Amino acid sequence: MDCCNNLTPDFSGEPEAIDLSKVIGRRTALKRLASLAGGIMFISDRHAYGQGRQVLLAFCGQLLCVVPYEVARARGHFAEEGLDVRLVYTRGGNVAMQALVGNAVDYAGTSFDVALQAYAHGAKIVRFASTGRLPLFALATAPKAAKEIRSLKDLENRTVGVSGQGNADHILVIHLMKRAGADPDRVRFATLGANLYEPLRLAQVDAGMVQEPALTLITGAGGGVIANIMDIEEANRYLGGPYEFMGVAVRVEEREKRRDQMGRLARALAKGLRDTRTIPVKEAVAALPKELITGANRDRLAGILERYRLSLYPDNVKIDPAAVNRVADAHRTAGLLASSVDYKALLDLSVVEK
Repeated sequence: MDCCNNLTPDFSGEPEAIDLSKVIGRRTALKRLASLAGGIMFISDRHAYGQGRQVLLAFCGQLLCVVPYEVARARGHFAEEGLDVRLVYTRGGNVAMQALVGNAVDYAGTSFDVALQAYAHGAKIVRFASTGRLPLFALATAPKAAKEIRSLKDLENRTVGVSGQGNADHILVIHLMKRAGADPDRVRFATLGANLYEPLRLAQVDAGMVQEPALTLITGAGGGVIANIMDIEEANRYLGGPYEFMGVAVRVEEREKRRDQMGRLARALAKGLRDTRTIPVKEAVAALPKELITGANRDRLAGILERYRLSLYPDNVKIDPAAVNRVADAHRTAGLLASSVDYKALLDLSVVEK
């Protein structure tokens, strides 16, 4: 599941409804969510009870995105802030954003790519907290091409796999190449959907943007790594620093009446981030719902989290304007964000003071 696919929410169509009555009790929200049920993976049945009303937070089900949220829930940080948070897992960040804009949930956690494109297309939202500072991608080579392709310049006249044209991984390849002085117009981009591992392993493409655990698997099969943007040192080298990724947004018209609640939610998530960076990795993995990790290799997952957690997750939820600017620059480089869009109005930096 990729939070970065299909960056612009689609408000057309009517997904097939499923019975959510057993997993959520708020009637109006139940009706609203039913219309989005085709895009809902599941709603966590692990409560984070507090004294306040139930809060619905929808987000993409990408494994590394959700860890701080589930850790915050499991360790009681939502409850400490008087919040009864229900985590709604959706099939991609655009569905979570659609749920927010459509009044089906109270908050949406998505990549900044999704929030930026939604805002640019007229969504009345504001982002107030950040829970991820790097995109979940690495640019890897097929085993057969590992010796020949060692740099971004080497991608010229090659075929590179991405999930889709205009998606976050495609945008990143273009941006990385231009920053390195390479010409992305000389690359053949192949649209392969979310699962790039097999085409890359079989050398159906020369290189591709992969996530974990695909990166671990492809390097184990002899593939190479050109740029691993999940590592903060490589992000500093190739992007110039952190690149705003996962974070939380609310509807603009509800910002003032929810300001206190937004602050409490941000404080809880900040505690979840700090715990995610410091607690034993196995405890963080244990916080994840069984629906998300059934059939997964827990030891491999723990190893991946141990490797990346200090890079991926900031130690607080304050939005970094420089990291935001890097994403906007990438979208403009790819021709997906008009210079007239004032994306700074998308941010509310006043909720988190430090």
